[in-house]
Amino acid sequence: MDILAQVLDRVRLGGTLLFHFELGHPWHLELPARPYALFHYLSQGAATLELGQGPEIRITEGDFVVITRGEPHVFYSDRQAQPLRIVDIDRSSPHLSFIRHGTTAKPLSAMICGNFTVSRPMFGSVLQLLPPVLVLKPTADGGWLEAILRRMVAESALERPGQRVALSRLTEVLFVEVLRSWIASLGPGQGGWLGAISDPHIGPALKLIHEHPERSWNLSELGRRVGLGRSAFAARFTKLVGQSMQRYVIERRMAEAAFLLETSDEPIARIASRVGYETAAAFSKLFHRHNQQSPGRYRAARRADGGLPKSDGPKVQVSD
Repeated sequence: MDILAQVLDRVRLGGTLLFHFELGHPWHLELPARPYALFHYLSQGAATLELGQGPEIRITEGDFVVITRGEPHVFYSDRQAQPLRIVDIDRSSPHLSFIRHGTTAKPLSAMICGNFTVSRPMFGSVLQLLPPVLVLKPTADGGWLEAILRRMVAESALERPGQRVALSRLTEVLFVEVLRSWIASLGPGQGGWLGAISDPHIGPALKLIHEHPERSWNLSELGRRVGLGRSAFAARFTKLVGQSMQRYVIERRMAEAAFLLETSDEPIARIASRVGYETAAAFSKLFHRHNQQSPGRYRAARRADGGLPKSDGPKVQVSD
């Protein structure tokens, strides 16, 4: 089993391009908090990024930035320049908005901005593993990034049947490639379970847990299955994944149960059994503790809201 493929296959992952900025020094962009991840690709020039009270981050041509939790942030060539405030970047039109800001003076910069929209429980854990700001620098094999974005820009230029779906699928490919690049850059003990997938001992253990969440896994058995003693396995799992094996098993079970509640009509007792609980009562109590809702209410709520954030129409407001 490819764990990352399983997780991504079970979420609703989409998104689109939002803005294409042409920026002449001095310029200053302010972007508000959003309920989803935002990405920015600096195709030309240079910029400074600030997120909250964090340090300034210098961005150069070819850098790809993901604001993973949608926190408010600013980009600028001059912090003292009058900011262009993007009050709300929800949009209903699939067309890419082109915005010029600043002057015609050089140096000029160009930046493409978009969003990633996601839902379903396992994905939340993926986003939480990523840093608040993820900066991917150009690499020798980084042509995939420019190629995907170039195709997205072309798709946004003309209205054609299936345009929304095409942009959503391209965004999905973009996010998978971003995750792959980030995972490849991780050192030992970084990235939680995503980083631990490549470990020769913990990776196979994670695969077993994902394949059979209903099993009553214990440290001794899993350690034996991956070639480690109980104590060594427990210490290595906690160090690389960031939580104990027992805790990870419970979270994996709860994520599987949430997925089944949303996507199937199976009785709750059957779902309880499929994720390793002998009684519906025991399962329901633990599920409520994790999700602040009973399984029945969770199922009803998730089916009612439809999952993804909705856009009610163009809400772009800018000021010079």
